[in-house]
Amino acid sequence: MVPALRIVPVQDDQTLLDWQLVHNEIIPTAPLSVDDIRERTTRNVLEVAYDGDVLVGCSTVRPPSEETAAVTVIARVLPAYRQRGFGEAIYQRCLTHAGDGRGIETHILASNEDGLRFAKAHGFVEVERYLLPGDTIPFVELRLDA
Repeated sequence: MVPALRIVPVQDDQTLLDWQLVHNEIIPTAPLSVDDIRERTTRNVLEVAYDGDVLVGCSTVRPPSEETAAVTVIARVLPAYRQRGFGEAIYQRCLTHAGDGRGIETHILASNEDGLRFAKAHGFVEVERYLLPGDTIPFVELRLDA
């Protein structure tokens, strides 16, 4: 793990706002409100990553649902902090929350070339591309090639 990296759950207003900042910067086509995020904390594992006290990223782990039997893991790193091992540490933490014996998938905005490269380097393969209503940039759904 990156020595100074600290990963904490979204549990108060500051961590919620930090998670929102990272999410909305990396996924500007689908920004989330504070209320959206509060609701997500009731069903997903949301965490925030700091290099010391500096915000560097966040993550989401969604349990299987009616739409998919897979666990969804999403590791996000702010562009200024990429290529330093933070994504790897956040991703590995996501896997601990995902547990064993389940399929794993991720969803990445198609314009996030760094994220797509990271996922493919970790064995994920593209399954489909889809647009959210009103969007012009598709999301890419990828599954871990087990």
